[in-house]
Parts: sequence; structure tokens; C-alpha cells
Amino acid sequence: MKTVRYRDREFREMLTCLEHRGRRDSSAVEEPVRQILQDVQQRGDEAVAEYTERFDRVRLNPAQFPVSRKEVRQAYRKVPREVLALFEESAARVRAFHQRQRAESWFEATEDGTLLGQLVTPIGRVGLYVPGGKAAYPSSVLMNAIPAQVAGVPSLAICTPAPEGVLNPHVLVVADMLGLEEIYRIGGAQAVGALAYGTATIPRVDKIVGPGNIYVATAKKMVFGEVDIDMIAGPSEILILADAAADPRHIAADLLSQAEHDELATCVLVTDSQKLADRVRVEVERQVDALPRPDIARAALRGQGLIMVVRDLQQGMQVANAVAPEHFELLVREPLQFLPLIRNAGSVFLGAHTPEALGDYLAGPNHVLPTGGSARFFSTLGTPDFQKRSNIMSFSEQQFEAMADKVVRFARLEGLEAHARSVLVRRDKA
Repeated sequence: MKTVRYRDREFREMLTCLEHRGRRDSSAVEEPVRQILQDVQQRGDEAVAEYTERFDRVRLNPAQFPVSRKEVRQAYRKVPREVLALFEESAARVRAFHQRQRAESWFEATEDGTLLGQLVTPIGRVGLYVPGGKAAYPSSVLMNAIPAQVAGVPSLAICTPAPEGVLNPHVLVVADMLGLEEIYRIGGAQAVGALAYGTATIPRVDKIVGPGNIYVATAKKMVFGEVDIDMIAGPSEILILADAAADPRHIAADLLSQAEHDELATCVLVTDSQKLADRVRVEVERQVDALPRPDIARAALRGQGLIMVVRDLQQGMQVANAVAPEHFELLVREPLQFLPLIRNAGSVFLGAHTPEALGDYLAGPNHVLPTGGSARFFSTLGTPDFQKRSNIMSFSEQQFEAMADKVVRFARLEGLEAHARSVLVRRDKA
């Protein structure tokens, strides 16, 4: 991992690179993704089947897109009971957390006959994209489906690829555990297109959520507007702010927990202790050799791994807010003291006993988080992302008369005469 100090000329340059890490060049995949989406929109199931055969190496007819109940029952035989119990515990904790996020409708009536309020309704139908094959994540089902269920979404569909016809049993049992019966063995940009536009077999949805590779992410970006999406997710990332008392073993392990995801993962340590920085570098090298996929982690650390030695922890907080990390760990003596200073972060992990991995699986908060610096303006996925808000208003004749002249004046100020006349006609003055 490269180390830079606050006095170095490179320090500002490296921070600027981190701030703009979200500027991923997807131009190489945009045209093929656009072609896939257009093809699916025009030819529906036929196109989905052709792309599935090409990319997942499995030939399917549309009747085979849905996963059968028999396949779900068979999946249970491949999952040990203790793993099922683990999924159930995670689901319970995730559901409890997201129930506290649910927004409710409200109305306020006044004595003068005015009614104002907000009607909160769930999105009608949501598509969940879940990666499949070797990189299959049952936790993605939990994190995407449960907040939608808490919000009251009545219709949920899962698309998950089955490379060479192989479905991940953990994904299937978690989906079944949550009561999700509509599962399609379709992945890639063709799955996004099918969900966005609808086919004879896969009804269209109103929103698409869930992680995927650059083809899936680009497809989601292209169908936005036709449907809503959660966010454009980039590679995993972590920033750790640590003082001299932090354990270098913990820091190294947590940096590697993100580095193992992807060669493009971003792993940053910010500390006011040069001694700690040196010890972490040694510890990272020691621990990376013990990983089952050390090459991926090494590539991430070599490309996007960075240790920044700052003047003090206050400057460290400024760096953290500028980077706006997906995962932000505070490994300092009094982490709660720094909480009011946090402006930009996906999820925040306070103290030595709260590693990022807890948030991925069992803590309860959602692990679908903004990446690439988008925590400056995006929030973590949650129940409100599956709810819509409609403004409600009703005025009595008396209150209408009290406001009419002001509305007319405002409308004419903006050159919108028809707006003014829609008020005046109610007073027989148009």
C-alpha cells in the first residue's frame, strides 16, 4: 500500500483522485448494453433466451425462465440447518431495523376548512437483481427484499443468473424464506431489460434494485426513467480513521475485507500516527497471504490501496468527508465524539468491536450503500426507497377566496395566464 503524509506534495493529488474515483469509464460497454436493451424491448423473451445462451451458456425456452417449486425444495437439501438458522436470524434483525424507517401518511385539518397532508403508498412492483454463480450473495436478497416488504410492496420478482444452468441454493432458500415465489434464472443486461420493459413471461416492474457487474450497472443507468433504480453501484470501498491506540491487525483485516471483493476496490487508512501506518503495512502483507484469493486483494491494494498520515484527527475527518466512503470505520478512543463531524458516509462503524463485516450480514442496517463518493448526495438503501409520497390538499370556499387574488398575481408574474384564469373562472371573472 502506498503511504502519503500531509506535508507531501502528493497528498492533495491523491485526495483529489479519491474524490473523483466514481468517474468510471463505461463507454466500452455502453454500446453493447444499449443493443441488448433495445433487442429485449423489441423481441422480448426470444432475445432474453438468446443472450442467456450466449453469456450464461445455458439454453432455455421462456417456460423455463421461472424457477420451479421443485427446484426450491431441492435447494433446501443443499443448505445445512445451521445455515438456515443464520439466514433467519439475519432476516429478523434486518426486518426490525427497517420497520423503524417506515414513513406513514399524515393529514392536518384546520378550522377554516383547509386539509393538507401526505399520502404514503408503496411502489407497485419491484425487481430484485441478485448476482449468481460463484459470486452469489444470499445477503443481497435479504437487504433488497426486506425493506421492500416492510414498505408494503405487493409484487416482488427476482432475477438471478444460472451460469451453465447452476442456481445458487442459498439464494433460493433465502428467497423462499421471505415468501418470494417469482424467481427467474436470468441475469445480465438482458435481465435488466426484461424487468424494465416487460416480456410475455416476465412482467415489467416499477423499480430495479440490486448489485451487478459493469454491464448490469450500465443497463440500470440506461433504463432509469423507464423505471426507477436504487443507485449505480461501483466497486466496494472502505475508509478507516484510526489513532495510535488502534490495533493494526484489526485495521489490516478490515482493509482486506473489502480488497477481496474486487480488483478495483478502494481501501484507505487515515491516521495521525506514522508508527501505526508502518505497522499496518506490515500486517497487511502478512494477512493477505492467508486469503484464498490473494491475487484479487493484492491487485486492489496495489491499485487503490492508500495510507494517509494526517496532521491530527480533525484533518482526518476532513479527509473522510471529502472521500465520502461507502464504509467508514472509526477506530479511535472515543468514536462517539466524532459522530457530529460526519457529513458524508454510507454506513459508519464505531469502535474496535464493530467491523464492517457485521454490517454486511447481521447488524440489521442495510448493506446496499452509495459508492464512488456518491454518499455526498445518496443514502443507504432503506424502506423509504420503496415508498412514494403524494401531496394532498383541499380548501374550503372561504380559504379559496382568501388566496385567489394572490394566486392570480403570482401566475401572471410568471406569464401563465391560463393558471390565473383557472382561479378567476371560479369567481366568474375569467
